[in-house]
Order: sequence, then C-alpha cells, then structure tokens
Amino acid sequence: MAGRSIGVAVDMSPCSKNALRWAAANLAGPGDRLILTHVKPSYQYEQGVAHLWEHDGSPLIPLLELSDPRVSKTYGLALDRETLEILTRAAGQRGVQVFAKVLWGDPARKLAEAVHKVPLQWLVVGNRGLSTVKRVLMGSVSTYVVNHAACPVTVVRENMLPSALTTNK
Repeated sequence: MAGRSIGVAVDMSPCSKNALRWAAANLAGPGDRLILTHVKPSYQYEQGVAHLWEHDGSPLIPLLELSDPRVSKTYGLALDRETLEILTRAAGQRGVQVFAKVLWGDPARKLAEAVHKVPLQWLVVGNRGLSTVKRVLMGSVSTYVVNHAACPVTVVRENMLPSALTTNK
C-alpha cells in the first residue's frame, strides 16, 4: 500500500537507529513518507521560535534541510552522520520521502498523539529491553505506545541482529 505516512520514533540511541533501519528496509516503499519523530522534554529546548510549536510540534522538516546546522539549531534536532546515511539511502534506493517532526513533552504520550496529529498510518519504535523491575517502576514508552496508538505499531528490539535489519521488502 503506497502513500503511507510511517513514523519512526528516534532519540539517536542505537536502539532507535535499529528501528529506523528496520522501517526503511522492511516497511517503507515507493511513495511512502518516512517521518522521524523526535520528542524532547519541554525544559530542554532553547527559548526562541521553538515555543511556537510546543503544542503541535514542528512543521515537517524535509530530508534536504536536516543536515543544515541552522535548521538543526532552530528545531534542536541534530542528526548524526549514520542516521543521515540511513535516511538518504531510504530516499534514494526505496523511493521514500523523508521528513522529521519534533515534538515536546512526554515521549510516550506525544508519540501516541502523533498518530492523529501528523497523521501516521504506522509507527515503529525501539525497545531498549528494560528489566521487569525498571519497566514496572519507570514505565515503557513502547508499551504505552502499543496500548494507546490508534494505528499498527512495530516494536524493534535493541538486540535484533543486524542481518535481520537489512532484509529487503
């Protein structure tokens, strides 16, 4: 099914990069939009124009603008070289349109809300593999999203083998 908006929750951790690789290789296809969804706690962004987007998030930021330092500073989103390479490869080899969206607030709630606000037809999140005790005490973003998002959600485990992340659709 072409033309979907597929969100991938990214925080630049190895786990979220695995989720991004998986989505680009196994889910996104020609005509789809791959939307990196990055959530920042409200207290971490600098004063300035970013406060205009605190409620609904930033506008969609196209791939070509993501490597521009001015854009990175405006939105507080600095993608590393590895992430940019994954995105560029997805756009070039898979025919996927790539965007980023920055949200501010509680990651679990903001990701679930993004399904309606962006809107997204699919959401891919990483799973850091919290122990049972930590998950009970702290909660889990992926568990919350699976239970509250109004679209299909794929959870990619942190320890997934790299070979499983490079399979073609």
